[in-house]
Amino acid sequence: MNELVTCRNLTKRYGSKFALNNVSLSIESGKIVGLLGPNGSGKTTLIKILNQLITPTSGEVLIGGSPLTVETKAKISYLPDRMCLGNWMHVADAIDFFADFYTDFDRSRAQDMLDKLHIRPSDTIRAMSKGTKEKLQLILVMSRRASLYCLDEPIAGVDPAARDYILSTILNNYDPDATILISTHLISDVENILDEVIFIREGSVLLQSSVDDLRIQNGKSVDHVFREVFKC
Repeated sequence: MNELVTCRNLTKRYGSKFALNNVSLSIESGKIVGLLGPNGSGKTTLIKILNQLITPTSGEVLIGGSPLTVETKAKISYLPDRMCLGNWMHVADAIDFFADFYTDFDRSRAQDMLDKLHIRPSDTIRAMSKGTKEKLQLILVMSRRASLYCLDEPIAGVDPAARDYILSTILNNYDPDATILISTHLISDVENILDEVIFIREGSVLLQSSVDDLRIQNGKSVDHVFREVFKC
């Protein structure tokens, strides 16, 4: 497989504090990768750098072998860790916004997922439950034909039924050659869909491994290994 994401000696510092500290890693295309660590470990910082929302202090990031540019940014579909749509919007407004902003947005894919949830174009975001808002935002993000999907805490703060829907949506609505990077601290909920994991703590990568190798080497689930490594 082709290397999609490359980080070399990536550092982000705020004063004397390191949000990322000399991070080097690579992620291949066609993978579902868990970026796993406790809150404050650097997961969101890394995802924001990939999406060019913040600039690293030093180091290098390549997407498909190219430095970060407008062109590489267009290949990435980003789900932030908080709602980014205005409460005043109707569903139709959100769809139009994404379709206008992203040339790879697939309206038919979005409408199919919305129909399955019985979400109507006339529904307002203000009237939705937290879980439905999360689903709508995920549907919009997954309706792009991107090379890399960066999902920052997509299942945090929603009930188990909503989590199941979100995970099935992730699995069933991306192209096989694309890669999904899922940031989360809820390991047990996502480990069954992951191909690979990256453990990160205090801005440093502790390990990167395929899920199968990690289970074979330790004789334990990814969640169990995570709890041992992070003592939680």
